[in-house]
Amino acid sequence: MDSTSTIQQVVSSDGFQGLSPQMKVALFLGGMALLSSAMVTMTAFTRIVIVLSFVRRALSTQEIPPTQVILGLSLFLTLFVMGPTFSAIEEQALRPYLNDSIAGEQAWGIGLDQLKEFMLRQTRKTDIALFARMAKIERISTAEETPMRVLIPAYVISELKTAFIMGFCLYIPFILIDLVVSVILMSLGMMMMPPMIISTPFKILLFVMVDGWQLIARVLSMSFH
Repeated sequence: MDSTSTIQQVVSSDGFQGLSPQMKVALFLGGMALLSSAMVTMTAFTRIVIVLSFVRRALSTQEIPPTQVILGLSLFLTLFVMGPTFSAIEEQALRPYLNDSIAGEQAWGIGLDQLKEFMLRQTRKTDIALFARMAKIERISTAEETPMRVLIPAYVISELKTAFIMGFCLYIPFILIDLVVSVILMSLGMMMMPPMIISTPFKILLFVMVDGWQLIARVLSMSFH
């Protein structure tokens, strides 16, 4: 029995159903805190934070922007990208549950289906097939029938691959700047001068001129559509 089934049983238990709405919200928020690490890998956060980290490394600016800024921007971009999914979960699962219109088990299933729909759109079929074979699942009739124990790791490695592809594309123009600076320094006989000292200001200038942060935010947001 996986963790998803365990949580679903807790939500649907009689003791949980008899709690007041305020206590249900408190328990829900506590559960989200405990599952924060898992939720990070089930949303857009992984791709966004890796791409932003690639940007910082490509610029050769060491710890600028600071890690806290990268994480904060990644979090709010994740909330922006996941907005439609979170809104659907609130309208179709959380709000009816708090109004006692549906049972906890049904609310859990609806919310999980909305999250699964988002993850399936971003996951490569080959990655799902890989984990399905390792889990010895012979056949999955429809994408919606994919078990979460198969979908979550498949989604994570798909996000990692996508993030690394985007990071590679980001590196190319900055590598060209490094090469040009290195050739110029060698032609001038300044072989002892580290090329990074000269190339870093030009990288920052190029990034500012193309409005890099706006471009990165737009590309990241559109990559999930």
